[in-house]
Amino acid sequence: MKFRLLAGASVLTAALALSGCSGGSDDASGDGKSELTVWLMRDSVSAAFQKEFTTAFGAAHPDIALKIQIQEWDGIGQKVTAALASNDAPDVIEVGNTQVAQYAQSGGLVDLTEKKADLDGGTWLKGLAEPGSWEGRQYGIPYYAANRVVVYRKDLFQQAGIDPAAIRTRDQWIAATRKLDKGDQQGIYLTGQTWYALAGFIWDEGGDLAVRDGDKWKGALDTPQALAGMEFYKKLQALGKGPKDADEANPPQAEVMAKGKVAQIIAVPGNARVAIEQNPALKGELGFFPVPGKTADKPGAVFTGGSDLVVPAASRHQDAAYTFVKELTGDTWQKKLALAMSYVPNKTSLASAVASDPGAAAMAVGAAEGHATPNTPGWAAVEAENPVKDYMTAALTGHDMKRQATKASEEMTRAMNSAS
Repeated sequence: MKFRLLAGASVLTAALALSGCSGGSDDASGDGKSELTVWLMRDSVSAAFQKEFTTAFGAAHPDIALKIQIQEWDGIGQKVTAALASNDAPDVIEVGNTQVAQYAQSGGLVDLTEKKADLDGGTWLKGLAEPGSWEGRQYGIPYYAANRVVVYRKDLFQQAGIDPAAIRTRDQWIAATRKLDKGDQQGIYLTGQTWYALAGFIWDEGGDLAVRDGDKWKGALDTPQALAGMEFYKKLQALGKGPKDADEANPPQAEVMAKGKVAQIIAVPGNARVAIEQNPALKGELGFFPVPGKTADKPGAVFTGGSDLVVPAASRHQDAAYTFVKELTGDTWQKKLALAMSYVPNKTSLASAVASDPGAAAMAVGAAEGHATPNTPGWAAVEAENPVKDYMTAALTGHDMKRQATKASEEMTRAMNSAS
Protein backbone atom coordinates (compact mmCIF):
# COMPACT_ATOMS: atom_id res chain seq x y z
CA MET A 1 0.00 0.00 0.00
CA LYS A 2 1.45 3.31 -1.09
CA PHE A 3 1.44 6.36 1.19
CA ARG A 4 1.40 9.67 -0.64
CA LEU A 5 3.77 11.22 1.89
CA LEU A 6 6.53 9.02 3.24
CA ALA A 7 8.96 10.65 5.65
CA GLY A 8 12.36 11.27 4.08
CA ALA A 9 11.36 10.03 0.63
CA SER A 10 13.40 11.53 -2.18
CA VAL A 11 13.02 11.33 -5.92
CA LEU A 12 15.24 8.85 -7.71
CA THR A 13 16.61 11.00 -10.47
CA ALA A 14 19.69 8.92 -11.05
CA ALA A 15 19.62 5.16 -10.74
CA LEU A 16 22.45 2.74 -11.20
CA ALA A 17 21.81 0.34 -14.05
CA LEU A 18 18.46 1.96 -14.70
CA SER A 19 16.71 0.97 -17.88
CA GLY A 20 13.24 1.38 -19.33
CA CYS A 21 10.11 -0.56 -18.51
CA SER A 22 11.08 -3.91 -19.98
CA GLY A 23 10.34 -7.02 -18.03
CA GLY A 24 12.61 -10.03 -17.73
CA SER A 25 16.22 -10.57 -18.73
CA ASP A 26 18.24 -12.94 -20.84
CA ASP A 27 19.53 -16.08 -19.17
CA ALA A 28 22.98 -14.57 -18.84
CA SER A 29 24.89 -11.45 -19.75
CA GLY A 30 27.79 -11.41 -22.13
CA ASP A 31 30.28 -12.13 -19.36
CA GLY A 32 28.36 -15.18 -18.12
CA LYS A 33 26.66 -13.50 -15.17
CA SER A 34 23.00 -14.09 -14.41
CA GLU A 35 21.12 -10.89 -15.22
CA LEU A 36 18.68 -10.15 -12.42
CA THR A 37 15.93 -7.65 -13.24
CA VAL A 38 14.26 -6.01 -10.24
CA TRP A 39 11.32 -3.60 -10.22
CA LEU A 40 11.36 -1.16 -7.29
CA MET A 41 8.82 1.60 -6.88
CA ARG A 42 9.46 5.31 -7.19
CA ASP A 43 10.67 6.74 -3.86
CA SER A 44 11.05 3.40 -2.08
CA VAL A 45 14.82 3.99 -1.95
CA SER A 46 17.00 7.04 -2.43
CA ALA A 47 19.58 7.24 -5.20
CA ALA A 48 22.36 7.15 -2.60
CA PHE A 49 20.98 4.04 -0.90
CA GLN A 50 20.46 2.28 -4.23
CA LYS A 51 24.03 2.99 -5.30
CA GLU A 52 25.43 1.75 -1.98
CA PHE A 53 23.34 -1.42 -2.04
CA THR A 54 24.02 -2.20 -5.71
CA THR A 55 27.77 -1.80 -5.24
CA ALA A 56 27.82 -4.01 -2.15
CA PHE A 57 25.56 -6.61 -3.74
CA GLY A 58 27.79 -6.81 -6.81
CA ALA A 59 30.88 -7.30 -4.66
CA ALA A 60 29.23 -10.03 -2.58
CA HIS A 61 27.65 -11.79 -5.56
CA PRO A 62 29.94 -11.34 -8.59
CA ASP A 63 27.98 -14.00 -10.50
CA ILE A 64 24.84 -11.80 -10.56
CA ALA A 65 24.43 -8.71 -12.73
CA LEU A 66 21.81 -6.62 -10.92
CA LYS A 67 19.55 -4.40 -13.03
CA ILE A 68 17.13 -2.25 -11.04
CA GLN A 69 14.24 -0.60 -12.88
CA ILE A 70 12.23 2.13 -11.13
CA GLN A 71 8.47 1.93 -11.66
CA GLU A 72 5.76 4.55 -11.19
CA TRP A 73 2.83 3.93 -8.83
CA ASP A 74 0.25 5.12 -11.33
CA GLY A 75 -0.95 2.14 -13.36
CA ILE A 76 1.40 -0.32 -11.64
CA GLY A 77 -1.37 -2.81 -10.87
CA GLN A 78 -2.15 -3.43 -14.51
CA LYS A 79 1.54 -3.54 -15.37
CA VAL A 80 2.34 -6.15 -12.73
CA THR A 81 -0.69 -8.24 -13.71
CA ALA A 82 0.45 -8.23 -17.33
CA ALA A 83 4.03 -9.09 -16.37
CA LEU A 84 2.96 -12.04 -14.22
CA ALA A 85 0.87 -13.43 -17.08
CA SER A 86 3.75 -13.15 -19.56
CA ASN A 87 6.91 -15.13 -20.21
CA ASP A 88 9.01 -11.98 -19.82
CA ALA A 89 8.51 -11.06 -16.18
CA PRO A 90 11.16 -9.37 -14.01
CA ASP A 91 12.81 -11.54 -11.37
CA VAL A 92 11.73 -9.53 -8.29
CA ILE A 93 8.92 -6.99 -7.93
CA GLU A 94 8.12 -4.60 -5.11
CA VAL A 95 4.35 -4.55 -4.55
CA GLY A 96 2.09 -2.84 -2.03
CA ASN A 97 1.50 -5.18 0.90
CA THR A 98 -2.27 -5.26 0.36
CA GLN A 99 -1.81 -6.20 -3.31
CA VAL A 100 -0.10 -9.55 -2.77
CA ALA A 101 -3.29 -11.60 -2.43
CA GLN A 102 -4.63 -10.68 -5.85
CA TYR A 103 -1.31 -11.52 -7.51
CA ALA A 104 -0.94 -14.78 -5.60
CA GLN A 105 -4.47 -15.81 -6.52
CA SER A 106 -3.52 -15.60 -10.20
CA GLY A 107 -0.84 -18.27 -9.72
CA GLY A 108 1.87 -15.92 -10.94
CA LEU A 109 4.07 -15.85 -7.82
CA VAL A 110 6.66 -18.21 -6.35
CA ASP A 111 5.63 -19.78 -3.03
CA LEU A 112 8.31 -18.71 -0.52
CA THR A 113 6.83 -20.39 2.55
CA GLU A 114 9.82 -22.68 3.03
CA LYS A 115 12.13 -19.64 3.17
CA LYS A 116 10.43 -18.05 6.21
CA ALA A 117 12.74 -19.66 8.77
CA ASP A 118 15.82 -18.66 6.78
CA LEU A 119 14.52 -15.08 6.69
CA ASP A 120 13.70 -14.97 10.42
CA GLY A 121 10.04 -14.67 9.53
CA GLY A 122 8.92 -15.15 13.11
CA THR A 123 9.82 -11.49 13.83
CA TRP A 124 8.22 -9.92 10.75
CA LEU A 125 5.73 -7.12 11.28
CA LYS A 126 2.28 -8.67 11.26
CA GLY A 127 0.90 -5.89 9.07
CA LEU A 128 3.35 -6.82 6.32
CA ALA A 129 3.58 -10.58 6.79
CA GLU A 130 -0.14 -11.37 6.95
CA PRO A 131 -1.16 -9.65 3.71
CA GLY A 132 1.94 -11.17 2.10
CA SER A 133 0.37 -14.61 2.51
CA TRP A 134 -2.46 -16.24 0.63
CA GLU A 135 -4.34 -19.37 1.72
CA GLY A 136 -1.72 -20.19 4.31
CA ARG A 137 1.29 -19.80 2.00
CA GLN A 138 3.83 -16.95 2.00
CA TYR A 139 4.31 -15.16 -1.32
CA GLY A 140 5.33 -11.66 -0.23
CA ILE A 141 8.44 -11.01 1.86
CA PRO A 142 8.14 -7.91 4.09
CA TYR A 143 10.25 -5.06 2.73
CA TYR A 144 9.45 -1.87 4.71
CA ALA A 145 6.56 -0.34 6.59
CA ALA A 146 5.04 3.02 7.40
CA ASN A 147 2.04 3.81 9.55
CA ARG A 148 0.19 6.74 11.04
CA VAL A 149 1.15 8.49 14.26
CA VAL A 150 -0.08 11.60 16.04
CA VAL A 151 1.72 14.69 14.73
CA TYR A 152 1.37 17.42 17.35
CA ARG A 153 2.31 21.03 18.08
CA LYS A 154 4.87 21.09 20.87
CA ASP A 155 4.22 24.76 21.68
CA LEU A 156 0.44 24.36 21.95
CA PHE A 157 0.81 21.31 24.17
CA GLN A 158 3.24 23.20 26.41
CA GLN A 159 0.93 26.20 26.64
CA ALA A 160 -1.91 23.88 27.69
CA GLY A 161 0.30 22.14 30.28
CA ILE A 162 0.06 18.79 28.49
CA ASP A 163 2.90 16.26 28.50
CA PRO A 164 2.53 14.12 25.35
CA ALA A 165 4.54 11.33 26.96
CA ALA A 166 1.78 10.99 29.56
CA ILE A 167 -0.88 10.30 26.90
CA ARG A 168 -0.98 6.52 26.96
CA THR A 169 -4.69 5.74 26.65
CA ARG A 170 -7.53 6.90 24.46
CA ASP A 171 -9.31 8.45 27.45
CA GLN A 172 -6.20 10.50 28.24
CA TRP A 173 -5.99 11.49 24.59
CA ILE A 174 -9.59 12.70 24.57
CA ALA A 175 -9.04 14.71 27.77
CA ALA A 176 -5.92 16.38 26.34
CA THR A 177 -7.57 17.08 23.00
CA ARG A 178 -10.61 18.60 24.67
CA LYS A 179 -8.29 20.94 26.58
CA LEU A 180 -6.60 21.97 23.32
CA ASP A 181 -9.87 22.59 21.49
CA LYS A 182 -10.68 26.19 22.31
CA GLY A 183 -11.61 29.30 20.37
CA ASP A 184 -10.37 29.12 16.79
CA GLN A 185 -7.78 26.50 17.75
CA GLN A 186 -8.68 22.93 16.83
CA GLY A 187 -7.81 20.21 19.33
CA ILE A 188 -7.38 17.85 16.39
CA TYR A 189 -8.02 18.11 12.68
CA LEU A 190 -9.73 14.84 11.78
CA THR A 191 -11.89 14.64 8.68
CA GLY A 192 -15.05 12.57 8.58
CA GLN A 193 -13.72 10.00 6.13
CA THR A 194 -10.24 9.17 7.46
CA TRP A 195 -11.14 5.50 7.34
CA TYR A 196 -7.66 4.15 8.07
CA ALA A 197 -7.86 5.84 11.49
CA LEU A 198 -11.32 4.36 12.03
CA ALA A 199 -9.96 0.91 11.18
CA GLY A 200 -7.43 1.24 14.00
CA PHE A 201 -10.13 2.09 16.53
CA ILE A 202 -12.21 -0.88 15.34
CA TRP A 203 -9.23 -3.21 15.72
CA ASP A 204 -8.65 -1.81 19.22
CA GLU A 205 -12.16 -2.92 20.11
CA GLY A 206 -11.52 -6.46 18.81
CA GLY A 207 -13.50 -5.93 15.62
CA ASP A 208 -12.56 -5.89 11.95
CA LEU A 209 -13.62 -4.29 8.68
CA ALA A 210 -14.66 -7.64 7.23
CA VAL A 211 -14.49 -11.31 8.23
CA ARG A 212 -14.40 -14.69 6.53
CA ASP A 213 -17.79 -16.37 6.22
CA GLY A 214 -17.06 -19.87 4.96
CA ASP A 215 -15.44 -19.42 1.56
CA LYS A 216 -16.84 -15.89 1.26
CA TRP A 217 -16.20 -12.55 2.92
CA LYS A 218 -18.66 -10.47 4.91
CA GLY A 219 -18.55 -6.78 5.83
CA ALA A 220 -18.38 -6.30 9.60
CA LEU A 221 -18.96 -2.62 10.29
CA ASP A 222 -22.23 -3.41 12.06
CA THR A 223 -20.73 -5.60 14.80
CA PRO A 224 -20.76 -4.24 18.37
CA GLN A 225 -16.97 -3.93 18.29
CA ALA A 226 -16.92 -1.96 15.03
CA LEU A 227 -19.71 0.30 16.24
CA ALA A 228 -17.73 1.01 19.42
CA GLY A 229 -14.78 2.01 17.25
CA MET A 230 -16.99 4.40 15.31
CA GLU A 231 -18.35 5.87 18.55
CA PHE A 232 -14.80 6.73 19.63
CA TYR A 233 -14.04 8.20 16.21
CA LYS A 234 -17.13 10.39 16.50
CA LYS A 235 -16.06 11.65 19.93
CA LEU A 236 -12.53 12.48 18.74
CA GLN A 237 -13.60 14.04 15.45
CA ALA A 238 -15.91 16.46 17.27
CA LEU A 239 -12.88 18.10 18.95
CA GLY A 240 -11.96 19.98 15.80
CA LYS A 241 -13.44 21.45 12.64
CA GLY A 242 -12.57 18.73 10.14
CA PRO A 243 -15.18 18.39 7.35
CA LYS A 244 -17.46 15.41 7.88
CA ASP A 245 -17.85 14.69 4.17
CA ALA A 246 -14.20 14.59 3.07
CA ASP A 247 -11.06 12.54 3.64
CA GLU A 248 -7.64 13.66 4.82
CA ALA A 249 -6.52 14.56 1.30
CA ASN A 250 -9.32 17.07 0.66
CA PRO A 251 -7.83 19.45 1.55
CA PRO A 252 -4.46 17.89 2.41
CA GLN A 253 -4.31 17.86 6.19
CA ALA A 254 -0.66 18.95 6.28
CA GLU A 255 -1.72 22.16 4.55
CA VAL A 256 -4.42 22.71 7.16
CA MET A 257 -1.92 22.18 9.97
CA ALA A 258 0.46 24.64 8.34
CA LYS A 259 -2.07 27.43 8.87
CA GLY A 260 -1.26 27.33 12.58
CA LYS A 261 -4.63 26.62 14.20
CA VAL A 262 -4.40 22.82 14.55
CA ALA A 263 -2.89 21.08 17.59
CA GLN A 264 -2.83 17.51 16.17
CA ILE A 265 -3.37 15.38 13.08
CA ILE A 266 -3.21 11.61 12.56
CA ALA A 267 -0.74 11.08 9.73
CA VAL A 268 2.52 9.55 8.58
CA PRO A 269 5.46 11.66 9.81
CA GLY A 270 6.16 12.99 6.33
CA ASN A 271 3.19 15.31 6.77
CA ALA A 272 5.23 17.26 9.33
CA ARG A 273 7.85 17.99 6.70
CA VAL A 274 5.18 19.26 4.31
CA ALA A 275 3.63 21.48 6.99
CA ILE A 276 7.03 23.00 7.79
CA GLU A 277 7.75 23.62 4.10
CA GLN A 278 4.53 25.62 3.89
CA ASN A 279 5.00 27.36 7.24
CA PRO A 280 8.69 27.58 8.25
CA ALA A 281 7.62 29.01 11.63
CA LEU A 282 6.64 25.45 12.59
CA LYS A 283 10.24 24.22 12.36
CA GLY A 284 11.12 22.62 15.68
CA GLU A 285 7.51 22.81 16.87
CA LEU A 286 6.18 19.50 15.54
CA GLY A 287 6.52 16.26 17.47
CA PHE A 288 5.19 12.72 17.25
CA PHE A 289 3.68 10.07 19.49
CA PRO A 290 2.04 6.72 18.75
CA VAL A 291 -1.74 6.61 18.43
CA PRO A 292 -2.85 5.77 22.00
CA GLY A 293 -4.55 2.46 22.77
CA LYS A 294 -7.53 1.57 24.93
CA THR A 295 -5.20 0.70 27.78
CA ALA A 296 -1.73 1.93 28.70
CA ASP A 297 -0.04 -1.43 28.20
CA LYS A 298 0.01 -1.21 24.39
CA PRO A 299 -0.37 1.46 21.70
CA GLY A 300 -3.40 1.76 19.48
CA ALA A 301 -3.79 -0.48 16.47
CA VAL A 302 -2.78 1.09 13.16
CA PHE A 303 -2.98 0.21 9.51
CA THR A 304 0.45 -0.88 8.31
CA GLY A 305 1.23 0.43 4.86
CA GLY A 306 4.35 -0.44 2.98
CA SER A 307 5.68 -2.99 0.54
CA ASP A 308 6.54 -6.65 0.10
CA LEU A 309 8.93 -8.23 -2.38
CA VAL A 310 7.63 -11.03 -4.62
CA VAL A 311 9.27 -13.38 -7.10
CA PRO A 312 7.26 -14.03 -10.30
CA ALA A 313 6.81 -17.67 -11.27
CA ALA A 314 8.08 -16.70 -14.74
CA SER A 315 11.44 -15.52 -13.34
CA ARG A 316 14.33 -17.26 -15.09
CA HIS A 317 16.63 -16.71 -12.11
CA GLN A 318 14.68 -17.71 -9.03
CA ASP A 319 17.73 -18.65 -6.96
CA ALA A 320 19.39 -15.30 -7.69
CA ALA A 321 16.07 -13.56 -7.03
CA TYR A 322 15.90 -15.11 -3.59
CA THR A 323 19.49 -14.03 -2.92
CA PHE A 324 18.48 -10.44 -3.70
CA VAL A 325 15.37 -10.64 -1.50
CA LYS A 326 17.35 -12.11 1.39
CA GLU A 327 19.97 -9.35 1.18
CA LEU A 328 17.56 -6.39 0.93
CA THR A 329 15.24 -7.68 3.66
CA GLY A 330 18.07 -8.81 5.95
CA ASP A 331 19.05 -6.98 9.13
CA THR A 332 22.04 -5.08 7.73
CA TRP A 333 20.24 -3.42 4.85
CA GLN A 334 16.97 -3.01 6.71
CA LYS A 335 18.73 -0.86 9.30
CA LYS A 336 20.39 1.23 6.59
CA LEU A 337 17.13 1.61 4.66
CA ALA A 338 15.17 2.64 7.75
CA LEU A 339 17.66 5.39 8.59
CA ALA A 340 17.98 6.56 5.00
CA MET A 341 14.24 6.75 4.32
CA SER A 342 12.64 7.09 7.78
CA TYR A 343 10.83 3.78 7.29
CA VAL A 344 9.93 1.17 9.86
CA PRO A 345 12.12 -1.94 9.42
CA ASN A 346 10.36 -5.17 8.49
CA LYS A 347 11.01 -6.88 11.85
CA THR A 348 9.93 -5.99 15.37
CA SER A 349 13.45 -6.90 16.51
CA LEU A 350 14.87 -3.97 14.51
CA ALA A 351 12.71 -1.20 15.98
CA SER A 352 15.70 0.29 17.83
CA ALA A 353 17.38 1.04 14.50
CA VAL A 354 15.23 4.17 14.10
CA ALA A 355 15.49 5.39 17.71
CA SER A 356 17.32 8.54 16.55
CA ASP A 357 14.47 9.54 14.21
CA PRO A 358 11.48 10.78 16.28
CA GLY A 359 8.88 10.23 13.58
CA ALA A 360 10.11 6.79 12.58
CA ALA A 361 10.54 5.79 16.23
CA ALA A 362 6.89 6.66 16.92
CA MET A 363 5.88 4.66 13.85
CA ALA A 364 7.91 1.67 14.99
CA VAL A 365 6.10 1.60 18.34
CA GLY A 366 2.73 1.60 16.59
CA ALA A 367 3.86 -0.91 13.99
CA ALA A 368 4.06 -3.55 16.70
CA GLU A 369 0.24 -3.31 16.75
CA GLY A 370 -0.02 -3.05 12.97
CA HIS A 371 -2.83 -4.61 10.97
CA ALA A 372 -3.71 -4.90 7.31
CA THR A 373 -6.95 -4.68 5.41
CA PRO A 374 -8.85 -7.96 4.84
CA ASN A 375 -6.62 -10.40 2.99
CA THR A 376 -8.74 -10.99 -0.08
CA PRO A 377 -8.32 -9.97 -3.72
CA GLY A 378 -11.83 -8.54 -3.46
CA TRP A 379 -10.75 -5.80 -1.07
CA ALA A 380 -9.58 -3.72 -4.04
CA ALA A 381 -13.21 -3.50 -5.16
CA VAL A 382 -14.23 -2.23 -1.71
CA GLU A 383 -11.65 0.55 -1.82
CA ALA A 384 -12.73 1.47 -5.35
CA GLU A 385 -16.33 2.05 -4.23
CA ASN A 386 -15.48 2.79 -0.57
CA PRO A 387 -18.83 2.53 1.19
CA VAL A 388 -16.86 2.94 4.44
CA LYS A 389 -16.44 6.66 3.72
CA ASP A 390 -20.14 7.17 3.03
CA TYR A 391 -20.99 5.32 6.23
CA MET A 392 -18.67 7.48 8.29
CA THR A 393 -20.17 10.70 6.95
CA ALA A 394 -23.68 9.42 7.63
CA ALA A 395 -22.77 8.37 11.18
CA LEU A 396 -21.23 11.78 11.90
CA THR A 397 -24.16 13.76 10.53
CA GLY A 398 -26.96 12.34 12.66
CA HIS A 399 -28.08 9.27 10.73
CA ASP A 400 -28.78 6.00 12.54
CA MET A 401 -25.31 4.52 13.00
CA LYS A 402 -26.33 0.86 13.20
CA ARG A 403 -28.57 1.08 10.14
CA GLN A 404 -25.88 2.84 8.09
CA ALA A 405 -23.24 0.35 9.26
CA THR A 406 -25.43 -2.55 8.12
CA LYS A 407 -25.97 -0.90 4.74
CA ALA A 408 -22.22 -0.34 4.27
CA SER A 409 -21.43 -3.89 5.38
CA GLU A 410 -23.83 -5.29 2.80
CA GLU A 411 -22.19 -3.17 0.08
CA MET A 412 -18.77 -4.39 1.17
CA THR A 413 -19.94 -8.01 1.13
CA ARG A 414 -21.23 -7.65 -2.41
CA ALA A 415 -18.07 -5.90 -3.65
CA MET A 416 -15.65 -8.41 -2.11
CA ASN A 417 -17.45 -11.51 -3.32
CA SER A 418 -18.30 -10.26 -6.80
CA ALA A 419 -14.64 -9.34 -7.33
CA SER A 420 -13.39 -12.70 -5.99
